[in-house]
Amino acid sequence: MEGEDGNDLSAVTSVALTGIQQLGDDAEAVEQVGSRAIVPDNQSFTDAGYESDTATTASTSVSSSIWDFSFENGRRYHKFREGRYNFPNDDVEQEREDMKHAMVKLLCQKLHFAPIGDDPQEILDVGTGTGIWAIEMGDAYPSANVLGIDLSPIQPSWVPTNVRFMVDDVESPWLHPKNHFDYIHSRHTIMAIKDWEKLLRTSYEHLKPGGWMELQEIHHFPMSNNNSLTADHPVAQYWKYVDEGLENLGVNFKFSDEGRIAALMRQCGYINVSERVFHIPIGTWPRNKTLKSVGLYWKTILLDGIQAIALGPMTRGLHWRREQVEAFLVSVRRGYHDNSMLLYMPLVCVYGQRPTTQ
Repeated sequence: MEGEDGNDLSAVTSVALTGIQQLGDDAEAVEQVGSRAIVPDNQSFTDAGYESDTATTASTSVSSSIWDFSFENGRRYHKFREGRYNFPNDDVEQEREDMKHAMVKLLCQKLHFAPIGDDPQEILDVGTGTGIWAIEMGDAYPSANVLGIDLSPIQPSWVPTNVRFMVDDVESPWLHPKNHFDYIHSRHTIMAIKDWEKLLRTSYEHLKPGGWMELQEIHHFPMSNNNSLTADHPVAQYWKYVDEGLENLGVNFKFSDEGRIAALMRQCGYINVSERVFHIPIGTWPRNKTLKSVGLYWKTILLDGIQAIALGPMTRGLHWRREQVEAFLVSVRRGYHDNSMLLYMPLVCVYGQRPTTQ
């Protein structure tokens, strides 16, 4: 299969899935901190240690509606706490989310940055989605019980024996006791969370003293490596409308901007707060081979998800008709294919620790 740039997507996928250690010294140039620029170029499995996780959540007995779905504008959405999350959860979107996981893993070369040690006992994944991160953490840390929470019951049935999933709303009261988790992880939830301070404080209370909280969020406002992106460009307008629609729906889409998450974590009492920033290119314009592969991933992810991302914010938040959205997306797709602007988005990774003593 070939991408829009004529690159072999199957080859890119194999790079991430066969192990990032094969990237060698080229991977060292991936992280982009501050204003440092990228240099442009002139479901079903069974295995040892896996078991079925069907019907094992604490909330399954509340209502069978958590296993149902709703349909809108030709896409499938979650039914539990309907409307809480404004994006689809159908098979196409799940494949896109798994590709996003592979992209971040290729870019960061690890599943997490927080120094959680070799044998954490309790790990929570907030907004687990397809559960792929939680499953890989279960394999990486056999000492840990890994719990993934999401509004949608879309996780696989066969998982490591130390991994389970729960259908729940993380912004509702938590079922687990305080001082319980060694590590709480949240990634790609910037489009969902409405009260970040509440989430950080609740996570703080449910961490064991000395436990870690980590957030990995993409700042979806595109930037240009050569400052050629203008406010009236279709790609810039697209994200402006997504932001405005989400704001009307109560979601602060700008919270992923550099420094904001770290500042709020410190305000909530976390110590040893650290922030790392990676630039995700849109397209294959970087010279660095790893970033070129990451850019192919990200451009494909954005183009595949262009409708899924737009429909909820623009129809629910801005009250556009679906036909208006589809007509607008024609120019946005065309805009993404212009490699001359050297577009990228920052990935902000922040982690902090609950003090061992108060």
